[in-house]
Amino acid sequence: MILANDEDSGNEIIADTHVLPAAHISFTDGEAVFSYLNFTKEPMAFLSNVRTELATKPAPFMASFSSRGPNIIEESILKPDITAPGVSVIAAFTQATGPSDSEYDKRRTPFNTQSGTSMSCPHVSGVVGLLKTLHPDWSPAAIRSAIMTTATTRDNNGEPILDSTNTRATPFADGAGHVQPNRAADPGLIYDLTVNDFLNFLCNRGYSKKNIQLFSDKPYTCPKSFSLADFNYPSITVTNLNDSITVTRRVKNVGSPGTYKIHIRAPPGVTVSVAPSILKFQKLGEEKTFKVTFKLAPTAVLTDYVFGMLTWGDGKHFVRSPLVVRHY
Repeated sequence: MILANDEDSGNEIIADTHVLPAAHISFTDGEAVFSYLNFTKEPMAFLSNVRTELATKPAPFMASFSSRGPNIIEESILKPDITAPGVSVIAAFTQATGPSDSEYDKRRTPFNTQSGTSMSCPHVSGVVGLLKTLHPDWSPAAIRSAIMTTATTRDNNGEPILDSTNTRATPFADGAGHVQPNRAADPGLIYDLTVNDFLNFLCNRGYSKKNIQLFSDKPYTCPKSFSLADFNYPSITVTNLNDSITVTRRVKNVGSPGTYKIHIRAPPGVTVSVAPSILKFQKLGEEKTFKVTFKLAPTAVLTDYVFGMLTWGDGKHFVRSPLVVRHY
């Protein structure tokens, strides 16, 4: 059997478990095969020997089944955060069932190829464990920031990561990008979160003073005004841009002393400014606050989300934050 992807599945190839001899091909190759079959009186094919192909390009490549944004629970926080290897990953497999998980499948194997969050999550969990070993004083938020701000949005061709539709993946597909463990070990700057940051989040979500007390070891008074756009997350999402809006972020130096300059790739139809545009850090653990102002361009007509990137760089470290904007 020749199994060809439909258009929605695009050009990704997943090592599905078949119960009969089968070859799996992409949507583009499927179109070529059907064209050949339809215009050839005696179509023929042959099978080559199995071989392992390395350095496949382009890679990484977003799977069609990967979860997509926007965040349906809290749209002011970008989801997904990150992407990691999760397609046709060879992993240990239970021998209590067959690889197809069907009752009639009597095959047993100690290893199998698996796809999905079940594969990408262990990759990121392993990175988290390594970072916690290297930096035992880092908070979970600091580790997440290090992973997100050092991720790459480029594939091994040096081009933007593609979605399964062969179009450029947006932050709603790959979040901050594809995880880079070695770079995450030395991110330069991190966006950390304190207990008060989380309590302010709960305040904004309408939690009562009694309920908030359950999360704090001392009484806490909610601020009179707090915008979730100011939640100190490594990404910045503005969902209600009408004219202009300013959000605040706080970064901590976890590397060597240095001077960071801002670089902005503004979302289409939006102007973005950052103040201050230079951050000087004299010591480890020093924190600086900056403000990001988004302004709708006079002639812009935004009918959907638009995306950009904000990067702090000192020549060695590049601290990237996705920008997500929607017109109100």
